[in-house]
Amino acid sequence: MRVMVLIKADENSEAGVMPDEKLLRDMGNFNEELVKAGVMLAGEGLKPSSQSRRVRFSGTRRTVIDGPFAEAKELVAGFWLWQVKSLEEAVEWVKRMPDPMPGTEADVEIRPVFEMEDFAEVDPTGEIRAQEERLRAQTAAE
Repeated sequence: MRVMVLIKADENSEAGVMPDEKLLRDMGNFNEELVKAGVMLAGEGLKPSSQSRRVRFSGTRRTVIDGPFAEAKELVAGFWLWQVKSLEEAVEWVKRMPDPMPGTEADVEIRPVFEMEDFAEVDPTGEIRAQEERLRAQTAAE
């Protein structure tokens, strides 16, 4: 199963405070462990929401909203995409990771990613799933 591991933002990350050298080194070492174990598929830190945009959909109307956005704890400061055997395995990996927000409380959310078989009921012919598989193959080849 694939999971998205979301590192929740805090006031420091939203203020653009960069992690110190020790945290970067510790996270780099943790990422190496994930890669060696075949768990890590992707992962990145995100810039503060002050450098972001949202697009709100309301019927046919699209509204662009400039950051920053309120409630830092509801925002995401970084993410990983992992391939794990179970949600429990993902929890065990997260417990081993360095504290992403030293000096403050930090929340890390683990969310399962939908797989194509999850859509079988709403795609009885398999046409939509086949299209998705073609797109994934094309993206992987580029």
